[in-house]
Amino acid sequence: MSYADSHPFSRTRWSEYRHSLWLLTTRDLKVRYTTSALGYLWSILDPLVMAAIYWFVFTQVFQRLVGTEPYIVFLLAGLLPWMWFNGAVSDSTRAFLKDAKLVRSTKLPRTIWVNRIVLSKGIEFVLALPVLALFAIFGGARVGWELAYFPLAIVLQAALTAGIGMIVAPLVVFFRDLERATKLVLRFLFYASPIIYGISNLPEPLHFWAAFNPLTGIFSLYRAGFFPGELDWFAVGVAAAMSAAFLAVGLWVFRNAERQVLKEI
Repeated sequence: MSYADSHPFSRTRWSEYRHSLWLLTTRDLKVRYTTSALGYLWSILDPLVMAAIYWFVFTQVFQRLVGTEPYIVFLLAGLLPWMWFNGAVSDSTRAFLKDAKLVRSTKLPRTIWVNRIVLSKGIEFVLALPVLALFAIFGGARVGWELAYFPLAIVLQAALTAGIGMIVAPLVVFFRDLERATKLVLRFLFYASPIIYGISNLPEPLHFWAAFNPLTGIFSLYRAGFFPGELDWFAVGVAAAMSAAFLAVGLWVFRNAERQVLKEI
């Protein structure tokens, strides 16, 4: 083997990493879908049922003061990426504990155990997008060129989620209560993020501070193709900076905690 192939950042090592990541991700998806009668439909039903509940409450029970018509499209454009973020961060709390034997015995870079969760949940998110498209078409939503921002939103969310996952995964090994604390924080973050409401619905002081929740800018990119008034470039800029920062901190925490994690599990 040449020096180039043995170097940790070589093309060969990167190719092996991608191959292993894809194998682990597809394994997770196959296990999840083949052990369930409805399989893939569960990735659609969960956000769809939540969207239906919020749509009913805010349009049929109460007079809705937030969001934009068609409200079901507005909800789904926030709920679908939220399910990706929430599921990936929640599962990352058990990334090492669930597969402890494999983590210890394989020589794969340990970041792969977090990244496969982010990727598998991201694939479920992409597979659920046809539901959003159908509601947008039949609900009469405006569809504009701003849909081109969708890939940017996906990249930012993947970086943010991977970064948070690499912070949470090793720390939970040392502090088991962090798993429950993470779930509480995610529950709070759901209402602190523009999902059932839009950033345009917030008063000016809250509008400014809400931008420092990185999900605010990311969700505004997802909604821009249907609701261009929701696009906030200040929030997007903050989201990009914070996603990069979380990813850098996550890698730093992960590398510094890796050896101790292997001893603990």
